Amino acid sequence: MAQPFVLPDFYMPYPARLNPHVEAARSHTRQWARRMGMLEGSGIWEEHDLDSHDYALLCAYTHPDCDADALSLVTDWYVWVFFFDDHFLEVFKRTQDLVGGKAYLDRMPAFMPLDLAQDMPEPVNPVEAGLADLWARTVPSMSTGWRSRFAEATEHLLNESLWELANINEGRIANPVEYIEMRRKVGGAPWSAGLVEYAAGAEVPESVADSRPLRVLRDAFADAVHLRNDLFSYQREVEDEGENSNGVLVLEKFLGCTTQEAAEAVNDLLTSRWQQFENTALTEVPGLCLEKGLGPEECAAIAAYTKGLQDWQSGGHEWHMRSSRYMNEGALGGPSMFSGVLGTSALDITTLFGRPAAARARSLSHVPHQRVGPSLLPEFDLPYPLSLSPHHEDARAKSIAWADRMGLLDDIWDEPMLAGFDFALCSAGLDPDATVEELELSAEWLTWGTYGDDYYPLVFGRPRDLDGAKLCTERLKTCMPVDAPEAGAAVAKSPMERALADLWGRTAGPMGQEARASLRRAMDDMLDSWLWELHNQAQHRVPDPVDYIEMRRLTFGSDLTMSLSRLRHQHALPPEVLRSGTMRSLENSVSDYATMVNDLFSYQKEIEVEGEVHNGVLVVQSFFNCDYRTGVSIIDDLMRSRLRQFEHVKEHELPVLSERFELGRDGRAALAAYVRELEDWLAGILNWHLSVRRYRDEDVRSGAGTARLRTEGLGGLAGRAVPGSDVPGGSRMPEPGLAGAGLAGAGVAGNGLASAGLPTGPTGLGTSAARLAGLFTS
Repeated sequence: MAQPFVLPDFYMPYPARLNPHVEAARSHTRQWARRMGMLEGSGIWEEHDLDSHDYALLCAYTHPDCDADALSLVTDWYVWVFFFDDHFLEVFKRTQDLVGGKAYLDRMPAFMPLDLAQDMPEPVNPVEAGLADLWARTVPSMSTGWRSRFAEATEHLLNESLWELANINEGRIANPVEYIEMRRKVGGAPWSAGLVEYAAGAEVPESVADSRPLRVLRDAFADAVHLRNDLFSYQREVEDEGENSNGVLVLEKFLGCTTQEAAEAVNDLLTSRWQQFENTALTEVPGLCLEKGLGPEECAAIAAYTKGLQDWQSGGHEWHMRSSRYMNEGALGGPSMFSGVLGTSALDITTLFGRPAAARARSLSHVPHQRVGPSLLPEFDLPYPLSLSPHHEDARAKSIAWADRMGLLDDIWDEPMLAGFDFALCSAGLDPDATVEELELSAEWLTWGTYGDDYYPLVFGRPRDLDGAKLCTERLKTCMPVDAPEAGAAVAKSPMERALADLWGRTAGPMGQEARASLRRAMDDMLDSWLWELHNQAQHRVPDPVDYIEMRRLTFGSDLTMSLSRLRHQHALPPEVLRSGTMRSLENSVSDYATMVNDLFSYQKEIEVEGEVHNGVLVVQSFFNCDYRTGVSIIDDLMRSRLRQFEHVKEHELPVLSERFELGRDGRAALAAYVRELEDWLAGILNWHLSVRRYRDEDVRSGAGTARLRTEGLGGLAGRAVPGSDVPGGSRMPEPGLAGAGLAGAGVAGNGLASAGLPTGPTGLGTSAARLAGLFTS
């Protein structure tokens, strides 16, 4: 059978190396698989299947430095996971047995007890037998923290197979953002990262295991592994197995392009994710080690873990080039300066140039302050009706007076500007049923967050003062004590601190301890995400698309506002429901729609006036090397796909979730109410963008929508000291501010796509040859 596309040139700067114990692992794992019942008689594999797939070679390439015993154990894990994949395919996917598949998967956690003294059930199939054996052999040498993380990754890998099965049953192909998120779980690369810790003897310190830099290393590694696998497995999965979960197919349908063009786009995304890995390892991880005060052994473990992930990438690529399981005809036969040398097909230095080099250069060479004109807007056909609180005007007056009392109108804003922003209008749409007091508080939160959006880049971004920003952020966190919320006012010194302490005391004070802790985590995540923006700004780096979408949810404050809404229903909904993947999918799709609305409206202000690099349209332009109008069309298509996903989850996945957790009448009513609140959230945000004065062409040009240091100038304000806040080295910490997109985002723009003659419907990128020709050039 002819290959459906020519494999692209892969970016792989690290050579593959082969573990010398590969033959011992082959012999061991063959015997182990037979003992577990995975070969003759299983109905899934015969011995020749196992031999031809050669998982020992995979593990010898991906773990080149471990000893023979560790390599054999890791190889057994990979034999198990690939057997599970094929077993689940034959027994449940091909028969589309969703009920049987769920019952099958529900038993698996019992074979992964954190305490080995706990009894396991008797295995009834090779998958259960293999898991029980592997768990008992692996976890004694690992910490409880690692066991918990690895068990969770294994459960995700198993349980998200139901998501794939449900999509097959419905004939549904995921949108690109949904696919990346779900593929991490079902694809197993986070699980592989856990085995890297084991094989390399480099367990990640628990204190930083969930930090952004380590999380990005794991996620970028996972995405690169999965996208690479999608390219090699397209023919088998899509053409033979009828699989819908393949990145090439996802982009082929979303972009409306040929399979070859989709394959090139997937490879470009793979390259971007691996370059994100490199950037994080070199620019964020060292700082993390210093900030957390890690010792030499802990730093060495992180370095060995990072190297282990690099080894996995190059070794995994080499194995894909050689395994009979995948589409790789002619992959080893092309000319290369290392042709014929075992282990070097992943190291062809010619692949370091061309498209990969051009993509990296584009991300670092954006010319700021280009004249772009009024922001182009598509037709927004959001189906949810707008409801507005009757207390809007009262909340606007009170929130403006509050901002004046807090000192937020003394430097970058004045009262007419804040009145034009009208954050109370946004609050009135977000929560139309709010009381007078609730609406005022909501409007003041939005005022505080968006003030930070304007203030932080001015004071910390332009002078590249990352240390000052970090110190500022830590002081802001001290204004939000969990145990005694009202105590934050005692430590607050600057206007931003006083305003935050006031809001925190009024919001968290009436809450219970657990709710306060949840709100504090959401606030910390948002504050830390604003430092991420400054980090990119200091490099003048347009973010990687996946990293941008995921961090934009935090910089926009989506999780903060949604967490306040979730807390209303915590007594009617079990925590497991609120933490479920279904709920996260529901919330992420809504959040992404809203952030992209903001990016569309704010484009002129951010690109032309502020020289910003954090805008979704610009990110798309940089990644696809396309013009502004095409970038807007792509964002429009992606917004529509995220909205369709929200509707899909609401109609198809929430009923299954309700059944799974046996929700009663009150629980189902609370779930329905929360969904309506998310719909109000979208309608209110869109209405606010369409109504207020912040991003219209005339506002941007007159300065009415643009923050500015009116009295002292940047240097004077940045040098103003906060009492008691000495900075090492003799300098003084600048007055605190906050960065990011704020709680509601902001923006109104000028001419729409319809008036510009651009397509406004969900036509899908790539429906004309002219547009595609511009997208897939280096």
